[in-house]
Amino acid sequence: MRLTKFTDLALRAVMRLAVSPRDESPTTREVAEAMDVPTAHMAKAISRLQHLGVLEARRGRGGGLTLTELGRQASVGWLVRELEGEEEVVACEGDPPCPLRAACRLRRALRDAQEAFYAALDPLTVTDLVRSPTGPVLVGLTGHRPE
Repeated sequence: MRLTKFTDLALRAVMRLAVSPRDESPTTREVAEAMDVPTAHMAKAISRLQHLGVLEARRGRGGGLTLTELGRQASVGWLVRELEGEEEVVACEGDPPCPLRAACRLRRALRDAQEAFYAALDPLTVTDLVRSPTGPVLVGLTGHRPE
């Protein structure tokens, strides 16, 4: 299974925010620069994470991003499910629909494999993801992009 780039960006943003001191609130631009991704792409991921209640975003002077308690304790499996959506691994009902869809065993096997993938992530929290050695690396990211 492969995660979408959107989910990858969102997970990296959450991990970066998880190591930010509680009295600091980096901006979307700062998080994007630290992760070396375009700000516009990161802004979309931040918006979705805010909608999920994983982070708070404040505008203006003294604003920035803060991970909520839900964000710190969220199951990585739950978060990936929410970000990836309900789409199946294969598009059996596509255009044109697969002629095997009425009697296919592959579809069910792939659905089971997808759920096993998520289930393996369920016990992990965002806090678990940023334990050493990952946390110190995240703290050290400065976002120096080549000009």
